[in-house]
Amino acid sequence: MKHEFSNQPEIFKEEYPSQLSTFSWMDFVTAIPSPLFLVTTYKDNGKPNACLQSWSTFVGDGGEFICIIASVSKYGHLYKTLIKTKECVLNFPASDIYDKCTLTIQNNGYEDDEITKSGLTVEKAKLVDAPRITECFLNIECELLWEKDHFEGCRDVTVCLRAKHIAMNSDYYDEDKKGRYGKTGYIYNIHSPMNAETGENFGSCLGVIKKCK
Repeated sequence: MKHEFSNQPEIFKEEYPSQLSTFSWMDFVTAIPSPLFLVTTYKDNGKPNACLQSWSTFVGDGGEFICIIASVSKYGHLYKTLIKTKECVLNFPASDIYDKCTLTIQNNGYEDDEITKSGLTVEKAKLVDAPRITECFLNIECELLWEKDHFEGCRDVTVCLRAKHIAMNSDYYDEDKKGRYGKTGYIYNIHSPMNAETGENFGSCLGVIKKCK
C-alpha cells in the first residue's frame, strides 16, 4: 500500500542539529543510494585536499564521460579549489579502506595534507594538476565544465565534470578477479533511511551491488 507525502512527516526528529535543514526530509524517506568516492584537489598552498563525496551520477554523452556532482558546499575547500583550478580527481575506494577515507573529514585543516594525514598515499595525476590516491582502485581525472546554484540563496551547488583520463587497477575491470561489484567493488552511501510513519531512523551505512541477473 502506498502512502502519499507532500510535506515532512511531523514525527520526524533530528538525530543531530540541523539534520533536517541541511538535508531534505525526502532524502531520508527515499534513501536512494549513491556511489562514494573522494574528490581530490590542491589547495592554494599546495597541500592536497580530499573531500568524501556522494549524491552523484555518471553518464557517457556524445563520446564524452561526464560526472554530475549534485551537492558541493560553497563553504568548503573542495568548492574553493575546484573553482580556482578547474581540475580534480575522483578516487573510488573499496570498503577495506573506507575508515581511512572518513578520516579526511576531520583531517581537513588548511595546512593539512588531507590524504597523507588520513593514512592514504598521494600519487601524481597524468593530465590534471590534482593528486590521486594510490589505494583507490579507480581514479578519474576531470576538468570542471560548469557549476549551478540549486536555487537562489542556496548553500550548495551542482557541478559538472568531464573525464580526461582514467587509471584503474586491472583486478577490478576483470570480473573474474575482484571485479567492480560485490564486497570488493564500488561502495554506496545509504543515507539514514527513516520510517515515514514511525519516524524510526535506521542510520547511515555502506552498501554494495549484488548482481541479480
